Amino acid sequence: MKTTSFYPVIMTRDVAGTAAFYQRHFGFRPLFEADWYVHLQAEADAQVNLAILDVDHETIPAEGRGKTAAGLLINFEVEDVDAVHARLKDAGLPILLPLRDEAFGQRHFITADPNGVMLDIITPIAPSAEFAASYDDDARPA
Repeated sequence: MKTTSFYPVIMTRDVAGTAAFYQRHFGFRPLFEADWYVHLQAEADAQVNLAILDVDHETIPAEGRGKTAAGLLINFEVEDVDAVHARLKDAGLPILLPLRDEAFGQRHFITADPNGVMLDIITPIAPSAEFAASYDDDARPA
């Protein structure tokens, strides 16, 4: 199988509000907009996409309708996590995990969207010697 695209779809009761949140705080723009579905693309990178879908839409199998996201964490790797942290904190977003460095190679914090989907905002940093060996040579942060 050759995958040509991959992106999360957040099922919500507030399609417009959720789409507006990602546009306002994360620099997405709509590629397709309907009252039941919005496809978003990052303004800075066309390969970064996210979709928002009405939780009760008929295209969702009956077994999945009415169920919103739970236990979901979406990672956003950014160039300057400190700047994003300051901007989102000033905007009043909840900070669920404070900004901190992790020995496994991340400086990050966690916030949430209006649906409670957790968003892990990350800048890769050099891992400790303990974790450096766990990385593939092509994936190790500098």
